Amino acid sequence: MKTIHFTVNGVACSVKCPPTKTLLDVLRDDLNLTASKECCGKGECGSCSVLLNKEVVCSCLILAGQIEKQEILTCEGVGLTSNMDIVQEAFVAEGATQCGYCTPGIIVSAKAFLNEINHLPSVDEIKTALGGNLCRCTGYSKIIKAVESAAKRKIQLESASL
Repeated sequence: MKTIHFTVNGVACSVKCPPTKTLLDVLRDDLNLTASKECCGKGECGSCSVLLNKEVVCSCLILAGQIEKQEILTCEGVGLTSNMDIVQEAFVAEGATQCGYCTPGIIVSAKAFLNEINHLPSVDEIKTALGGNLCRCTGYSKIIKAVESAAKRKIQLESASL
C-alpha cells in the first residue's frame, strides 16, 4: 500500500492503495466518482476516458502509482446537472446520450477537443477527436451534432466576451 497524492476535478486528494490499482478503480471505488465506466478494461472503448494533465487517457490503463502529483478531470469535473458545461448541454439538447454508458468518456474527449481549437470543426475533425470512444447506440450522428453545437456555442461565448 502506498499513499498517492493527486488532484481530481480541482480538489487535492490522497488515496492509500496498491500502486498497481487502476485509476478507474481509484475514481470509482475510493472517490465515488462513478461517471467513468469500465467496459473493455483494455483501453479500446473509451468509456473510462478522463483527462490526465489535460490529455485524454483511458483510466483503465493508468495505474495509481502513475498519478502521483498529477491533475485529473472526470466528467463530474466537466459539470454536474446543476452546472452543466456547454458540451453537456449540447448532448442533452441533441439527444446524444442514448444509454449513457459511453457518454461520460465522450464528453470528456469532446471537452478536451474543444479546449484545443478556436474554430468550427469539420465532421472529420470531430470524428478524429472522438476516435477512441465507441458508442453502440447512437450511430454517432447525434454525438457529432452535439459537438458541432457545443463548438458553435463556444465561439459565440468567446466572441461575446471580446
